[in-house]
Amino acid sequence: MFSTFIHYMYTERGIILGSLENLYIIAGLGNPGIKYKDTRHNVGFLVIDALSEKYSINVMQLKHKAIVGSGAIDGTRVLLVKPQTYMNNSGESIRDIVEWYKVPLEHIILIYDDVDLPTGKLRIRPKGSSGTHNGMKSVIYHLQSDNFPRIRVGIGSTPEGWDIADYVLGRFSEEEKKLIFEGVVKAAEAVKVIITSGTDIAMREFNGL
Repeated sequence: MFSTFIHYMYTERGIILGSLENLYIIAGLGNPGIKYKDTRHNVGFLVIDALSEKYSINVMQLKHKAIVGSGAIDGTRVLLVKPQTYMNNSGESIRDIVEWYKVPLEHIILIYDDVDLPTGKLRIRPKGSSGTHNGMKSVIYHLQSDNFPRIRVGIGSTPEGWDIADYVLGRFSEEEKKLIFEGVVKAAEAVKVIITSGTDIAMREFNGL
């Protein structure tokens, strides 16, 4: 009986859980290092940080080419993930995690920035193409599928005359900071709704907000 309890609570993969079948992988895309901290392209990391704080999940363990942390959101086991491969190779980390934990694709939630949405606005989809986002291109390539939920957080369009790389790797203005903070908070709430109520309900509640 005691050994059964230990098996229930711990796995050799370093995550506390009741059942791997119900595990959700929540990954925010971004670039590692101080140089890229709080840049527009790192909005996915900001949402993971918000979830970490809200649900007291310590995201500190380095594995699968990512910094990860395990915990629970409203009783559902989750693994919070910040890939450390740099944005354009994000799929390497996500593929390693999916292959290790054997989660179904519908239990992977990707969060990333979008220059086609106003700053702080959300767009949730159950599947779809990568658009122009190189991080998502890498994830779809490595998973060989685009059939997983994603939350796009708007960072505003590239100003006229700007190079898009300079824009997404730049930091938010003082005016933008309030909007992106609100967007990050909404995205963290949307993650909970996807897990507890499904993507369709999250889309109705958050798309366009």
